[in-house]
Amino acid sequence: LCDIAGISKYFEEGFVTYSEDAKIKNLGVLPETIESYGVVSCEVAEEMAIGACKSANANCAIATTGIAGPTGGTEENPVGTVCFACVVRNQVLTERMIFEGNRMEIRMQAAVYAIEMLCDYIETCYEDGVEEE
Repeated sequence: LCDIAGISKYFEEGFVTYSEDAKIKNLGVLPETIESYGVVSCEVAEEMAIGACKSANANCAIATTGIAGPTGGTEENPVGTVCFACVVRNQVLTERMIFEGNRMEIRMQAAVYAIEMLCDYIETCYEDGVEEE
């Protein structure tokens, strides 16, 4: 995003919360959510996105949590698994994807997917006239 001239008009701040503790401390993810669903889950991504909106006083946010590899995968969440959550005007959309490739390729695919997901969801929410709570 920072490569786009004029992005500061739309993008005010971001959070890098790589560790579980950072997700809890900075975005308000509940430890119980991580324990129940695992850090790579749509439930955690949702709490991250909601927490980002609250912390930044924003009306939209996107969060990702995943396993880019080359290690760390499990049978349930293989390398390449990424969970996404978008919040737009207090409405939440989550998705889980599995990407293929090396670490850098997985990260790039996830970043592109996240931006496209957020753009599409913003359009949907504003076209549908979703009201803020």
